[in-house]
Amino acid sequence: MHALSKFFQPSSVVIIGATPKEGKVGRAILENFIKRFNGRIYPVNPGYDEVLGLKCYRSIKEIPETPDLGVIAIPAIQVPQALRELGEKGTKAVIIISGGFRETGTKEGEALEEELIKISREYGIRVIGPNCIGVYDNWSGVDTFFTQKMKKPPRGYVAFISQSGAFATALMDWMAYHGIGVSRAISYGNKIDVDDVDLLEYLGEDDKTRVVLMYIEGIKESRGRLFIETARRVSLKKPVVVYKAGKTSRGGRAAASHTAAMAGDYSVYRAAFKQAGLIEVDSFDEMMDVVRIFLDQPLMRGNRVYIVTDAGGVGVMLTDALTSAGFEVPVTPPDLREKLRSILPPHCIVDNPIDLTGDTDDERYIRVLEVLSQREDVDAIVVVALPQVPGIKGTFVDYIAKTKEETGKPVVALTIGSEASMETARRLQEKGVTVFESPERLAKSLKALRAYSSYIIKNRPGCSRIDA
Repeated sequence: MHALSKFFQPSSVVIIGATPKEGKVGRAILENFIKRFNGRIYPVNPGYDEVLGLKCYRSIKEIPETPDLGVIAIPAIQVPQALRELGEKGTKAVIIISGGFRETGTKEGEALEEELIKISREYGIRVIGPNCIGVYDNWSGVDTFFTQKMKKPPRGYVAFISQSGAFATALMDWMAYHGIGVSRAISYGNKIDVDDVDLLEYLGEDDKTRVVLMYIEGIKESRGRLFIETARRVSLKKPVVVYKAGKTSRGGRAAASHTAAMAGDYSVYRAAFKQAGLIEVDSFDEMMDVVRIFLDQPLMRGNRVYIVTDAGGVGVMLTDALTSAGFEVPVTPPDLREKLRSILPPHCIVDNPIDLTGDTDDERYIRVLEVLSQREDVDAIVVVALPQVPGIKGTFVDYIAKTKEETGKPVVALTIGSEASMETARRLQEKGVTVFESPERLAKSLKALRAYSSYIIKNRPGCSRIDA
């Protein structure tokens, strides 16, 4: 674990293959470190005395100290020698960006990869890669993600582990666009050494990570049991969301040609994820929705959901979606019905969904939320916040957030439309109320929250918060 920390918090880094040439991976990585990393940077390239204003060393042997972290971005045939020289120098953490190994499907690529494994074991080097984009750490400035057109997300508390580098960069770009903060991201490629188990264990202890997201193509059979044991420990501390690629036989074949991953029997993975308390998702949209609800919401202690809406049709759609997801949408009991009748106009519907109708205003929402927040038989509230009706001015946004904070129960929102809806969604999201654009996506995410909550309540009695 100490060796793994050098991947994320090194005091010095050597970049082998650094170059001033535009469009080259070595230049992009060096630029990343110059912009964001506060430690010492040593470019290595025998063709230059200086690169981007930094002294360039002709060989690893010339570097005046033992770097904490080595980054290799040179042709595959040259990588074993560079790794050996780093071992001789005493460096214990190395990221190999270079491709051209087992994933090529050739005997030459396989032999090169076996040589890397042998060298890493000989010198006790922890290796991420090869054939990867490496590590992005939003807190230390380590950044080997060389795709420079990718927007960088703000600092935050979501970490993700991805076997695929392209997927990792697309996810980073999406999270940056939507303002979701990232703590650390790792793409490990062929994983000749550091793998899902190591990284999950590290992130489980990381105080900058509240939610872990994993994209997995395959886990080595020899590491299967350890993966389950590690995942079970980590999932009791924080949510772990997993997307398994290569579910089908054809997808498994594609995975094998991508990162030399053995996809295996999907039914085995599915059972293992459930046993370990991991939350499995089936799509990119669901993945990000679930991450957002885990970041925003407290544990859900029961199954009863109440809907407050200004659009009856959307309320019906939500009822179907929530019921299909296994939730109870209770018929309003007599005492609550009587209370709602006393505070709402006669034409409003006080059954669940509670329909405030199209002539509602902010005050109606506030009065109903105040009543629901005091009920022990309400486990979560879904607010349909369609701002298109004339009486809505937007003051209800603050009260929705207040209800979530004061009750300690999940309060989520649904809003559909263009500019006005997007502005309402932005304001709600800023205040920690998770917002969705469809009933189905909301129901799936709430189901994930309920599943994780049940797991925590069963295994950690008395726990009331996801990040506790």
